[in-house]
Amino acid sequence: MILLFCIRKLYLYWQQFIKSIGNKNTRAPKWNSICMYGNIKQKVVKTENIKTAARILLGANLIFAGISHLTFARKAFKAQVPDWVPLKKDDTVVYSGIAEIALGTALVLTPDKHKATVGKIAGAFFTAVFPGNIAQYTQHRSAFGLDTDEKRFVRLLFQPALVYWAIKSTSNEDKRFSVKKLLRFRR
Repeated sequence: MILLFCIRKLYLYWQQFIKSIGNKNTRAPKWNSICMYGNIKQKVVKTENIKTAARILLGANLIFAGISHLTFARKAFKAQVPDWVPLKKDDTVVYSGIAEIALGTALVLTPDKHKATVGKIAGAFFTAVFPGNIAQYTQHRSAFGLDTDEKRFVRLLFQPALVYWAIKSTSNEDKRFSVKKLLRFRR
């Protein structure tokens, strides 16, 4: 049910983004401050729509991954649990699945006021599970079609991208920067 809600919300933001691209006011800027203000404002809106869609997509992926931790892919996720973790492998997979569902739901439903905090928590979570990916690589464990060392190594490169995605899609810095730039321009 939550996954369907995420997909619906993502679809609505996608429609908003498409409408903003097709807006007649997105022509090349004229050299007066009113048009410049309009273009900067539209750029901020487009950036926010893209970031919102990215945040919801990441949240939906986390919810799906969490559900798969608890159901059909539990055995494959056990292959990523390092031997040094003091819990049973099955318990570790279940707890991380619950955490992923909670984080995914928070990414989708969190109000703007707390987005950056949730993004940092998601980035920290991706960093915390990175040793599991390293263990899969160093111990030559096959799971999720990662049956060669090359594939497992390439998988390691995606973890920093997930951390970046979580932090960038929830940050507010682009919006603040554009407003400051706008205020400096109008003076």
